[in-house]
Amino acid sequence: MAEHTHESDVLWNEFHRVVNMSSRELSEWLRTRSAGETTEEFPDQAGTPTGQEVLRILNKRRTDLEDGDLHVMRRVVERVHAERRDDLEPTGGQASWRHRLMSIGHDPLKPV
Repeated sequence: MAEHTHESDVLWNEFHRVVNMSSRELSEWLRTRSAGETTEEFPDQAGTPTGQEVLRILNKRRTDLEDGDLHVMRRVVERVHAERRDDLEPTGGQASWRHRLMSIGHDPLKPV
């Protein structure tokens, strides 16, 4: 279990601010993105590894986080901030850009 600190609280809050898709929305998106014309991956294997990690974190309580979860949360927060304005106001863009962000739980068209 990860140590509970002020830094981890700030990270937890920011992660849940930038990951604006629910676990159900993310799960459905990952399955949709992974489905082929004739095949579909198992739900727990659909999507990117990072998307699956985000999904697992969304289903955890704050007290159940592990050090690896904090690393994933940090990466996701940094990636969303690198590709978005800080205010995270709904923004349109290229479909491929939106889909990449949605694969880690952030829909740029959805209000925070």
